[in-house]
Amino acid sequence: MEPRRRFPNEILAAITGSKVLRIRAGNQPHRFIGIWVVVVEGRVFVRSWSLKPGGWYRKFLEEPRGAIEIVSHEIPVRALRTRSKRLNDAVDRAYLNKYNSPGSLKYARDLGGAKSRGTTIELVPL
Repeated sequence: MEPRRRFPNEILAAITGSKVLRIRAGNQPHRFIGIWVVVVEGRVFVRSWSLKPGGWYRKFLEEPRGAIEIVSHEIPVRALRTRSKRLNDAVDRAYLNKYNSPGSLKYARDLGGAKSRGTTIELVPL
């Protein structure tokens, strides 16, 4: 089995330091949208808050390829669903630690709820 690819350290640092990650799900050309992102154990994770029928999460379920935009780079990615309880617990904590302002905390808590937790996706570079 081939080892999982990782983002370079400078990209991980940029993602860690950014409150919003610009993402495009699927291979069709369309605009990038901003979503919340966390880095856990050197890996990049995202969750859906709204679960819209035409949203990025559902698109990744249909077509697991997409792209992110960070530090003036467009990086092709693959979306991998995450079901590990240990990783999901760590992602919960990471969202609460990163998005801890009074206005953000409610949404960070919601991202740790069962509905959003079930949408945990790891983004890996292609």
